[in-house]
Amino acid sequence: MDDIGAPVMIPDTVRRIVSLVPSLTESVAATVPDALVGATDWCSHPADLDVARVGGTKNPDLEAVRRLKPDVVLANAEENRAPDIEAMRQAGIAVWVTRIETLEEAFASLGRMFAGACRTGRPGWLDAAEEAWRAPAAGPRRSAIVPIWRRPWMVAGRDTFTGDVLRHLGVDNLYAGHLERYPRIPLAELVERRPDLVVLPDEPYAFSATDGPECFPGLACALVSGRLLTWYGPSLVAAPTLLRRALG
Repeated sequence: MDDIGAPVMIPDTVRRIVSLVPSLTESVAATVPDALVGATDWCSHPADLDVARVGGTKNPDLEAVRRLKPDVVLANAEENRAPDIEAMRQAGIAVWVTRIETLEEAFASLGRMFAGACRTGRPGWLDAAEEAWRAPAAGPRRSAIVPIWRRPWMVAGRDTFTGDVLRHLGVDNLYAGHLERYPRIPLAELVERRPDLVVLPDEPYAFSATDGPECFPGLACALVSGRLLTWYGPSLVAAPTLLRRALG
């Protein structure tokens, strides 16, 4: 059973994996690289990834996926569309869907995925990542807003992996109680909330030193790697150290 409770028929030996999620692609490439045969156009890690490309996370080329004859396709309930997942299943393709909103879910989900969908042992980097996140947050807690887009302004809201990562680092998302996961919030309201930090990741919107901080005069802004903040994979090993440094 995958993370959404769907039964998935996986062969005892998995030799061909297609990943439709960048962080899962990086995870498989770091663990069973010879089995990875396909990935999306957005799968940027590892940098030397050399596999067939099958379109985007939201618009995969399902025929290209089928031609690769995967033993399993790895997907995610948030990043991939349910109609695409269902179409692949209807075509007889085994699709393993992850659902990850917290660090704890990431560690458990990835462990299940490697055992059940990839038919391999638990990778050492996953144990290292879990250990790296055991240390409690130090110092006083701080509040933050986390813009993920501008024009219109959107922020991380309820039940996001991003919010949980920050929570473990002692930073509380001011919009964690919002009804929406990624609400649109007027810039004036964001400024008026007066958070201790404005956390500006470089994905999905590429905030930078010259694009974003100028909108929050008088507020402390932290430019961070979106991969460290939103990806669940090998990057989790170094993420706590690097994010603490970036958050100040």
